[in-house]
Amino acid sequence: MTPLELNSGDTAWILTSAALVLLMTPGLALFYGGMVRAKSVLNMMMMSFGALAVVSVLWVLFGYSFAFGNDVGAGLLGNPVEFLGLKGLMADDPSAGLPVMAFVGFQAVFAIITAALISGAIADRAKFSTWLIFIAIWVTIVYFPIAHWVFDFTLTDDSGAVTHTGGWIANNLKAIDFAGGTAVHINAGAAGLALALVLGKRIGFRRDPMRPHNLPLVMIGAGLLWFGWFGFNAGSALSAGNTASVVWVNTLVATAAAALGWLLTERIRDGHATSLGAASGVVAGLVAITPSCSSLSPVGSIIVGALAGVFCALAVGLKYKLGYDDSLDVVGVHLVGGLWGTIAVGFFATEAAPAGVSGLFYGGGVDQLWRQAVGAFAVLVTSFVITYVIGTILQKTVGFRINEDDEISGIDGAQHAESGYDLGGAGLRGGALLGSSSSKAPSTIESMSDKEVSA
Repeated sequence: MTPLELNSGDTAWILTSAALVLLMTPGLALFYGGMVRAKSVLNMMMMSFGALAVVSVLWVLFGYSFAFGNDVGAGLLGNPVEFLGLKGLMADDPSAGLPVMAFVGFQAVFAIITAALISGAIADRAKFSTWLIFIAIWVTIVYFPIAHWVFDFTLTDDSGAVTHTGGWIANNLKAIDFAGGTAVHINAGAAGLALALVLGKRIGFRRDPMRPHNLPLVMIGAGLLWFGWFGFNAGSALSAGNTASVVWVNTLVATAAAALGWLLTERIRDGHATSLGAASGVVAGLVAITPSCSSLSPVGSIIVGALAGVFCALAVGLKYKLGYDDSLDVVGVHLVGGLWGTIAVGFFATEAAPAGVSGLFYGGGVDQLWRQAVGAFAVLVTSFVITYVIGTILQKTVGFRINEDDEISGIDGAQHAESGYDLGGAGLRGGALLGSSSSKAPSTIESMSDKEVSA
């Protein structure tokens, strides 16, 4: 009898995909960092790096067990002590085909990027220390359980006996979420909306322009996100085969179509297409195709992506109409894009795709559509309510929002005693950031416009 061996090709693909997804968090830091004003760029980037640090440690200690331990009740939570500290997972198990630790690492970077995404909703005004506390609490009681709902599948042996019981959305509801439209994007978008409401509006919201201070950084960040997202989506096939290949192509074309959809919307609405719109359209398309990439045809992906670009471009303006300050459009892009991409499966899924289901437009009726809707809104409501409670408790105890003086002078200097740019040596003096009333810039800076120094 030939001994079982681990599939080295699949293992290499998963480890490579995990590295690609890890790169998305620094990419997000650049994307978000370029979108804020110059006095906030370091804090914005630090929020992503802080999430990377906190979630990585918690994932090893108990997060993986919460998410992928054997279910301990109604598909809501994995056994929190089954894999505590990743005990028992370092052994070589050729029968698995893929090293368990490769899967552990791959899922870890999903948890990291989900937490980091939330930060864009509260840019310019959150205490860094409280942000780290929030992340630790949030991933423990929101992300880890929801990852169990969506990503943990029930397993059986050759005789059909159940060897592992997973989460309710994946196994009972049978909603399709290939790579995280619910667990990642709807989850982060709903959490971002909750925190934006808890912390309140930035000083000058709807009065000051608050323009992105560095659009090249935004474009670089969007490019890194697009690059890493191929690991995010195609890597979720967990093998280097046909499914990964179809998903790769669908991810490419949906994202391209979304960028065009966003730019066209800008052109019709505003009379011009912007670089910020192109970058935002890219992210909107990536978000929308994430849950649906295994269930659509390439043409269906173009349609879903293009509509995502239009919907998200229109949705980012809701904050001005409804009065919530979602600083970097986490709600407009990730919540709306995630909802659309998840529910679109119920319309555009084709049996010819790897997922093997048909949506309403392909003769499948409404069966898959209602499953997608229930899964999407269950995650939305759960994340929003619990996040709002966590944020409120932190605000009333340790304090979540920085004080008014620090917000005006700049969160980088107040929270990190640093400046993102040393413009002729005027970046930081005695802990005061450029633009603070307590520091006087030299003549070379004084001659620059307010827009150029982005204070």
